[in-house]
Amino acid sequence: MRWGHVKPGCPRVAIVIVTYNSAPVLGGCLASLPEGADGVDLAAVVVADNASKDDSLRIAEQATDLPMRPVPVGRNAGYAAAINAGIAALDLHELDAIFVMNPDCRLRPGSLAVLSEALGRPGTGIAVPRLTSTEGVLHHSLRRTPAVRRALAEAVLGGHLAGRVGALGEMIVDPDRYERPGPADWATGAAMLISVAALTEVGPWDESFLLYSEETEYALRAADGGWSLWYEPAAVVEHIGGEAKTSPMLAALLTVNRVRLFRQRRGRIASAGFYLAVLLGEAMRAAAGRRTARASVVALLRPSRRLRTLPG
Repeated sequence: MRWGHVKPGCPRVAIVIVTYNSAPVLGGCLASLPEGADGVDLAAVVVADNASKDDSLRIAEQATDLPMRPVPVGRNAGYAAAINAGIAALDLHELDAIFVMNPDCRLRPGSLAVLSEALGRPGTGIAVPRLTSTEGVLHHSLRRTPAVRRALAEAVLGGHLAGRVGALGEMIVDPDRYERPGPADWATGAAMLISVAALTEVGPWDESFLLYSEETEYALRAADGGWSLWYEPAAVVEHIGGEAKTSPMLAALLTVNRVRLFRQRRGRIASAGFYLAVLLGEAMRAAAGRRTARASVVALLRPSRRLRTLPG
């Protein structure tokens, strides 16, 4: 039996939320789903929990007003692995799309319907919303394909400043770009709607990335198969986020995964250039006293110090 009252022909959407000690934010996320799913047939809400030590699973189980399916992953396996576990709990034949989201996100009313409409564009496999803070401040969530010249520009100028100089940086910071819908190479993975057709063809998320760059890898792999990513500003999602900016461990993992993904997709010479550009940027910021940059430099120079598994 379907949840709520839906009109015939509405897109059939399931939501997969990945949690890890997410109790402080999960309740607000779940509370936003009924209005956020207005206009779609919300078939299931899967909370894939990475062995939280708090009440994340209990909060999910108590959300009886939603078509809830808690999925204990059994360990802190990472974002991609939990997404795959959540998707595995669904019958894709009964769905048109799956919305992957962080637990620190809140859907604005009607967001899923707007994103579902965007998926109707020919060749579109992924639709992403406008991300804002809870106060409505825009998050720069759109990105260009990683390139050596962009890594070097960001090393010297910083990501935000490089993004203001044409297409020099990987991050798109032009405010006008966020006011109009259109394609992007990739986008931050806090909230994205993926068509079942694309998901079936592209395959599972790469679990080796644990955290960070998994959404980059997935979007670029989808593009390799002819599936584009579409940005739709009429769909708005509030996102808290920001741990990688303060945690040396997470910042190092983010930096190492950027380099590893580039090596996975490009040749040896280009990969060496990308590595050196990223190392230069982190070393400059480490010299200025930034703790997260120091951790990144250590991880880049000493593979034995790189994070292999997430804390349990």
